[in-house]
Amino acid sequence: MAPIEVYGMTMSAPCRIVTMTAECLGLEYNFKQVDIMAGEHMQPKYLAINPQHTIPTMVDGKVVLNESRAIAAYLVNKYGKTDKLYPQDPVARARVDQLLYFDMGVFY
Repeated sequence: MAPIEVYGMTMSAPCRIVTMTAECLGLEYNFKQVDIMAGEHMQPKYLAINPQHTIPTMVDGKVVLNESRAIAAYLVNKYGKTDKLYPQDPVARARVDQLLYFDMGVFY
């Protein structure tokens, strides 16, 4: 299995949720720094991967995702050996989702 590619900036909290999830799962990944202050996210090479020009972006084979929570859920659903990080039980999963999305209404 080829390593997952994660595009982003290390100081970005949304990027860190992706890398922390990959690390919790023991996944190998390549982190590709995208300097948004220099406009790298608007370059044709990056826009070909992510037309929305946002970070983070994840490439896993033919799967390309560009929203941190969707990426984290994808990684756990695809590579998690148990449901410890993202429970199958609807009530437990709702509590995890509540915490995952907390910052959307409070911080941003």
